[in-house]
Formats: sequence, C-alpha cells, structure tokens
Amino acid sequence: MHTEHLVERNPRVSGHELLDGFRPSERFGEVSFDTYRPDPSQPSQAEAVEKLKAFAAGVGGGQSSGNGFFSKLFGGGGGQKGTSAQGIYLDGGFGVGKTHLLASLWHAVPGPKAFGTFVEYTNLVGALTFRHTVEALKDYKLVCIDEFELDDPGDTVLMSRLMRELADAGVKLAATSNTLPGSLGEGRFAAQDFQREIQVLSSQFDVVRIDGEDYRHRGLPEAPQPLADDAALEAAAEQAFSGKTVAIDDFDALVEHLSRVHPSRYRALIEGLDAIVWRGVRTIDQQAVALRFVVLADRLYDKDLPILSTGVPFDQVFTEEMMAGGYQKKYYRAVSRLTALAREGGEAA
Repeated sequence: MHTEHLVERNPRVSGHELLDGFRPSERFGEVSFDTYRPDPSQPSQAEAVEKLKAFAAGVGGGQSSGNGFFSKLFGGGGGQKGTSAQGIYLDGGFGVGKTHLLASLWHAVPGPKAFGTFVEYTNLVGALTFRHTVEALKDYKLVCIDEFELDDPGDTVLMSRLMRELADAGVKLAATSNTLPGSLGEGRFAAQDFQREIQVLSSQFDVVRIDGEDYRHRGLPEAPQPLADDAALEAAAEQAFSGKTVAIDDFDALVEHLSRVHPSRYRALIEGLDAIVWRGVRTIDQQAVALRFVVLADRLYDKDLPILSTGVPFDQVFTEEMMAGGYQKKYYRAVSRLTALAREGGEAA
C-alpha cells in the first residue's frame, strides 16, 4: 500500500483545465438510459427516462439568433408565444438516479457539451471571468448542471445571467436538484428580494419529478461503524487496500487544509487515489467548514473512493442544527454519499 496525505497536496488548475473537465465523472462515465433501472413501484422513474430521451432528440437544432427563450421573457426578439422552455429540470430526493439520468442525457447528444455541478460552474466563472465563460459555452449544444443550488444572492444573480445568455444563444440546459426551481434559495437568504432572478431560473425549465427511495441504501444494511482505534484502522487499510494508493489524514488537519484549497481544485486534490483513510472524524460545527466538506464528499463520491475511518459515524459529521437548517439538503446528500463510500470501505476490509 502506497500512502499519501491530502494535507500535503496543493494542486494548481487553470481555467481551461477546469473547462476540459466538464464531463461526467468516472462513476458515470459509461452510463446510458438503458443502464438506468427504474423502480417498478415508482412509475415516475420510467416516465423520466422517456421525457429525457425526447429532450435529447431535440438537442442540437441550431442557434436562436437572438430569439431565444430569455429574449422573449424580457420582451426582446420576435418569436411566437408559447415557446417551450429551453431546459429540463429533474427534481427528486436523494439517490433516485438523477445524476445517472443527467449523465445519460449528456452521453446521448452530440457535442460540444458540458457536464458539471452547480458549484463547478460558479467556480469556472471565478477562474475565467463571466464574459469568457459565456464565450466558452455559448456555442455548446447542451449544458448540464448537476446538484443545482442557490446558496446566496450573488450565485442567484450570476447563474440567472449566465443561463439567460446561454439560452439566448440557443444552448439547451438540463439540471438536477432536490428543490423545485421556484423554491431555490428558501431558507438560505431573503429569497423574496431576488424573486425576479429566481423566477427567471424557474420559468425556463420543464420540471420532471422523480419519486423513489435512495438506491444507495435500498435493501442494504446500515453502514459499518468507524473502526475502534488507529491500530485497527491501519490493519484494516493494509488488508483492504494492498497495492493501492491511499490518502491517510487526520480529520482535523484535513478540514483545516480545505480552507486553503479552492473547491474548484478538489477534483485535482484527490487525483490518482484509490481509497481514503481518516483518523478521528468529528462533528463539524462551523458552517463554512461544513460546506467545503460537502464539496469534497461530492468529489470523493464522483471517483468512487472507499473510506475507512475512526471517530464519529458519518451521520454525525454535521450538527443537528445544520441538518435542520437552510443547507440541510446538501448535508443529507453528503451523508448519503459518505455512508455509501464507508460501506465500500467496510466491505473491502
């Protein structure tokens, strides 16, 4: 077993390298509509597949030459009334396969196209500037936005402007979220003060509801408890990850290190690893730290990196107040994904 430490990594990623990475992660690198397994007891899942296939067939129909959806919305252009929305929006709970379906849509249509999480697009704007991001994406046929969230007013206005310009350029948009578009921002900031921007985001999507239970835990036993001590952790890691590259870190040092690495670089931070080992996982009690950790959890899940740990179980890594607050859906998603990775680590050990 070759060991490394995330706290010793400080990757540098250019804006163009970020753009090149806007494609489904390894976990969803070869999925398709045919590999999605709808739950027979949830007819909305099979219906979502058919709606997405129909949407895919309409992608790549050419530029709108200024008569796009947003031009009509704001009174510009000469298009006819009743034009269908420029995008499709998958709404549902955790683990119903929304990302699988979004990645399947991406694979099903011709390029150029982009696939990334909401936070990756905001990070791209920060790296390239808004105007260069628009220029980079405006000739794409499809832009997929996974885990759509509006966490602050700045993101609301930013994504409203970005999607307005992309849609007016004829780009088709597809998104997933655990929140209906009209409810984005609730509980995080004074959403009523930004109702126009939120309404712009909401109106452009045809909403497809997907019901069901979290497939990551469907019919499976509870996640394994963390190991008892460091000696047990080292023995389990040697057994489970022999011949692999593993990052071993103290949890406190790791979360402190995340404050010095921009979230846009978390994908590069874990590049080349096969597994994760954390000593002394504890409950995070600061919101800013917790939100950074959520991004890391998402990237670990993207790469399907099994986790072994000591300390508290992952359903206790966020405080009760956080799990009940405005960002609760982010935290529940992270707990679901970390639990799945801990289960993989436990099975390997």
